[in-house]
Amino acid sequence: MSTPAQTRLDAPGPGWTVAADVAVVGSGIAGLSTALRYVQRSGSGRVVLVTKDRLSTGSTAYAQGGIAAAVAPGDDPVAHMVDTHLAGGGLSDPHAVNVLATEGPGALRWLIGLGAEFDRSEDGALALTREGGHRADRVAHAGGDATGAEIQRALVAAVLAEERIEVVEHALALDTLHDPATGAVTGVTLHVMGEGARDGVGAVVAPAVVLATGGIGQVFAATTNPPVSTGDGLALAARAGARMRDLEFIQFHPTVLWLGADARGRQPLVSEALRGEGAYLVDADGARIMEGVHELADLAPRDVVARTIARTMAEQGVDHVYLETRHFGAATWEKRFPTILASCRANGVDPLTEPVPVAPAAHYASGGAEVDIDGRTSVPGLWAVGEVARTGVHGANRLASNSLLEGLVYADRIAARLAEDPRPVPGTGATAGSVTPLADPAAATRVRTLMSRHAGVLRTGEGLAELVAELDALARPTAPVTPGVAAWEAANLLTTARLVAAAALYRTESRGSHQRADFPEPRPGLRIRPVVVRLEGDTAVTTAEDWQPSLPSALVAELDAVSFPLAGADRSPEARAEFSLSCTAPHLSHVELVRRALSEDLTAGPGIDVTSVATIPADQVRTAQVVARADGTVSGLPLAELVFWLVADGALEVTRTARDGDAVKRGDVLMTVTARTRDLLTAERTALNLLTHMSGIATATRSWVDAVAGTRARVRDSRKTRPGMRALEKYAVRCGGGVNHRYGLSDAGLVKDNHVVAAGGVGEAVRAVRERFPDLPLEVEVDRLDQIEDAIAAGAEEILLDNFTVDGLRAAVAQVGGRARLESSGGLTLDVAGDVARTGVDYLAVGALTHSSPALDIALDLL
Repeated sequence: MSTPAQTRLDAPGPGWTVAADVAVVGSGIAGLSTALRYVQRSGSGRVVLVTKDRLSTGSTAYAQGGIAAAVAPGDDPVAHMVDTHLAGGGLSDPHAVNVLATEGPGALRWLIGLGAEFDRSEDGALALTREGGHRADRVAHAGGDATGAEIQRALVAAVLAEERIEVVEHALALDTLHDPATGAVTGVTLHVMGEGARDGVGAVVAPAVVLATGGIGQVFAATTNPPVSTGDGLALAARAGARMRDLEFIQFHPTVLWLGADARGRQPLVSEALRGEGAYLVDADGARIMEGVHELADLAPRDVVARTIARTMAEQGVDHVYLETRHFGAATWEKRFPTILASCRANGVDPLTEPVPVAPAAHYASGGAEVDIDGRTSVPGLWAVGEVARTGVHGANRLASNSLLEGLVYADRIAARLAEDPRPVPGTGATAGSVTPLADPAAATRVRTLMSRHAGVLRTGEGLAELVAELDALARPTAPVTPGVAAWEAANLLTTARLVAAAALYRTESRGSHQRADFPEPRPGLRIRPVVVRLEGDTAVTTAEDWQPSLPSALVAELDAVSFPLAGADRSPEARAEFSLSCTAPHLSHVELVRRALSEDLTAGPGIDVTSVATIPADQVRTAQVVARADGTVSGLPLAELVFWLVADGALEVTRTARDGDAVKRGDVLMTVTARTRDLLTAERTALNLLTHMSGIATATRSWVDAVAGTRARVRDSRKTRPGMRALEKYAVRCGGGVNHRYGLSDAGLVKDNHVVAAGGVGEAVRAVRERFPDLPLEVEVDRLDQIEDAIAAGAEEILLDNFTVDGLRAAVAQVGGRARLESSGGLTLDVAGDVARTGVDYLAVGALTHSSPALDIALDLL
């Protein structure tokens, strides 16, 4: 791995150090959970947890609505996945969403077991509500509308009770320490703001640094985020060389209490849980503004609601709309939403007697430091979780109440990986390379004004270009800036703003929470072209890269095994291992094959399954069974699962009841898939095309293998395969009990009659191959007994006996006497296979296996 480009803030060197196994930066749900999960999973691991303010200060404490998880009877993780994808504008990562929804219920139970007290119904079950974008009641809440405060309380209490977690409060993280040779992170520097013996700049030395620093809302003039959310973690990661992704997708909460045109900074949130309980948006005349805009009306995803409010305000020349809640009555307000009620009244609004004035404000960053499914950034030793991370869950727009769940789920995944692979505490390391100019603290106000003006709910290319130019100018201060907390924070604010602006300018479409007035429609081609931003020196460099879906590791391993060509049944393990090095990520070839196959169904016309779209609701989820309609041997289940996975964007649950290579009977269920009904039917034909064809080959192979049972002979294939299907068809032969002949023209030599003619004889041809490629397996085709000795003398390891009679095969076996392996090929039929095998040959080569085996009848039954 190449060393990433690294820069750092202008700051004094560390005056003190403390060592730990893990350094966690941030004390919201993500940071606290990571620290707790790590010490629970490791026997002796020690954590230093750094927080910018007090341990209890952060965005988590302000979360009102709740935490989403599919725990209600009748709900299930697949439905949660579907809602997440529908909200995410087509950019949510399938694997990340699948992990979130599948592991979410367990994460919520862990939190409850830790002591978090959620609201309960009269029967003692969790009281669940619905928020924007959800099509089921799956949002657990606490204290009515004080969910975040209760979660923070429980986590803080657990952290303070854990002796292996040391907390450093009032500490601004500055930059990472690195191993100069590898670029790997070895710790983090921080400035403690006047607290005890560890005052000033110091360092936590650790082999793993986990960023859990929350959001970037303070980059905008109006936000729901607390004052500490100035993008410190995002800027730190960028200076460390980490890749940023999806930064253009800033979610603006549609309903923030409007405090007047001049209001700045943190604004009171008015949770959309109110709309989940029946509140609705109106304009100054009382007309409902969400009717006819979206099928879910006031409970549409947040980007839709915020965009509608912004357009209504622009059309009517006003700076806010209203949330109508007067029909709730005092009892509902006081029991379900006491925090919001108190906040409204403190600001002169009484929801019991008047509609609540609201307007969108910056709320949540769906993008961040790019991480893999376990939270690793692109910089070794640097991890990220929570809002600072881009896991891929949120795509272009976060589904309500998924953020708290994401913090829980991915904190545990990071903790698990760190506990599984403990590293020794390193030396102090070095701060990163060149120094980034500090920003004038006075520029912070200008940054916020510019960001709200040009990177708000509605954007234009002209405005974004102006924004980029003005931010770049602010990054070049006219006078030196003295290092200190205000300057460091301003530098982080400016760096974050520049990264976001660069990404927003680059994406020339409207998608999710990124709305371009000059490009009002989504561009399908950009769906698979994520915007990646990184710092090179002090320049934000932006690129769009082809996206490959992340798949579950178990499925990847299966697909890689399908791809690995066992060229030559007797190839040594060392040779196979060497060959595998040239097949990096072979599963990607299957992804491409499946995409091409799907495109045959979906490229013409509107590019959709028109029948399914017309007849089936978008959110309908059903279960289907893949069923054998005939006896046979199954092959291709991983490929069929891959088809369903890609069509459903990972929003599915798959249970296998058979394995490749199994003998199955008519009526046997091979696989059960739960997903959107539309996706099941769209994927059906491609999945079955692969599965029936590969199972047909496996079934035919099994018939030949059974026919030679009791002999030493093995059945193998040839290169007579369909274009683009060789790896799959040869794998199917293995599933049927056969072995593979050479995979292609470069992994083994096969001297045939035309080679003999061209070279001037059998011996000459064999010697030429052996001299040029001495380590490759070599086989020679002969059609007469008198050619065998020349071939063996020249160094042939295998002799292909072409169209020999059974008597001729016996004679050849006697003549060779074990000096080379023998293969019978040509003129073979199933009824003579046993006789051929009993001659003593090593292989029967059956080209018809991959060339003309009939498909096995397999069907998809919708339950």
